[in-house]
Amino acid sequence: MRQITVLKILAWLGALAPLALLLYQIYQFTLGLLILNDPVELIQHRTGLSALILLFITLSVTPLRRLTGWNQLIKFRRLAGLFAFFYATLHAFSYFVFDHSLELSSIWADVLEHPWVWVGFLAFLFLIPLALTSTKGWIRRMGGKNWTRLHMLIYAIAPMGVLHFIWQVKADLNEPLTYGAILAVILAARVLIKPKSKSSMPPPPGHGPKPRPVS
Repeated sequence: MRQITVLKILAWLGALAPLALLLYQIYQFTLGLLILNDPVELIQHRTGLSALILLFITLSVTPLRRLTGWNQLIKFRRLAGLFAFFYATLHAFSYFVFDHSLELSSIWADVLEHPWVWVGFLAFLFLIPLALTSTKGWIRRMGGKNWTRLHMLIYAIAPMGVLHFIWQVKADLNEPLTYGAILAVILAARVLIKPKSKSSMPPPPGHGPKPRPVS
């Protein structure tokens, strides 16, 4: 139990590290100690990339649990998923505020005009019900099967995030394509790495022997 507590603390610190570094860099910029060509671009890139990485971590929990047999990893999946939503919200908020000053007509026109915007916007909208239904109470209310079906949206959200990244980059595609390759490996691992036995795979939190959640 103590080991899990320590690991959760480390997970929280790791998930908050990108935000702490970003705030520190913005603070240095405001004092004139750091030169940034576009601080808004830094904010959007850091928050978007953090959301994508945490989505990848969320998807990686199941294959890692199957591979290692350490079922306690399930305790970190919700944490990673909620932090992915947190950074995605910061990413969207920075776009709404800094790029469009919360003008709905301007936002809507941009969404319709640029494919990378509407793909990212749609991925963010899909994340909202996953974050809202991430608790044990919602698993009980919806039932294991319905909850699992809803959370299969993550299989659409993660590729949308990568596509959003690829379409947004205008020059060097190495970074977004690298993340695309990493996602392909994770998804392949989820398919190819099978549970060692049904008895070794725990049910969703608070829901008896119902099917396991996927996100």
